Amino acid sequence: MLEILLLFFAGVLGGVLNSIAGGGSFITFPALLYIGIPPVIANATNTFASCAGYISGAVAFKNEIKATKNSLVAIVVLSLLGGTLGALLLLQTPEHAFSTAIPWLLLFATVLFIFGANLNQMFKRIGSGNKHAGVVGQVGLLALFLLISIYGGFFNAGLGIISLSYLALAGFKDINQMNGIKLLISTLVSLVAITIFIINGSIDWFGGVIVMAGTLLGGYGAASVSRLLPGEWVRRFVIVASVLITGYFFYDVYYID
Repeated sequence: MLEILLLFFAGVLGGVLNSIAGGGSFITFPALLYIGIPPVIANATNTFASCAGYISGAVAFKNEIKATKNSLVAIVVLSLLGGTLGALLLLQTPEHAFSTAIPWLLLFATVLFIFGANLNQMFKRIGSGNKHAGVVGQVGLLALFLLISIYGGFFNAGLGIISLSYLALAGFKDINQMNGIKLLISTLVSLVAITIFIINGSIDWFGGVIVMAGTLLGGYGAASVSRLLPGEWVRRFVIVASVLITGYFFYDVYYID
């Protein structure tokens, strides 16, 4: 019973964070590991569980997403392709190698979260200075987006932050529209990865369904009331939690036999 409550409330909090600021996997992924699920399966299960929050959040931002007609085809195709490649890469990664990589993946996602605003500003300046960069610039943007989608299929944490930085680089300016597209990208990458994980039998259904129920509730509720919440407080909470969790995993992997 205690495990069920832990997973459900981790899901609710993760869904809230994913919709408002990103970083929900810093809560849900460690919770799945805590109850004893092996790392690769915990990562696949976390992708499955988090997807409900992405979907509900994307639905709440459906009008903003619809306003991006010219970019939707490329976003959909590359998200599905990248999510497929990332999921296949995860399943080919040995359990021990993935366990060793977890602290570094979390550190990467943590740094992106902390400095995401700075990256967005830098990419906005780059984007505004290269509006007529031509075919090479467009191809480079598409290649970068494919790499981002591959990362999302392999390790879900931090995908929202990377997506926001990419959208700033691509020239998007409206934050609500960017949040909607971010959630769409996360939804598409996760859905195709989940399909592969299900076929491979890599999802812990007990833990996944409980966390998913929590993320569904948290994701939709947060998207609906996001303007009423103190965003900076949420951001600070995610930063503190991510730093502590990342530090714990470095200690666990490298200092505990």
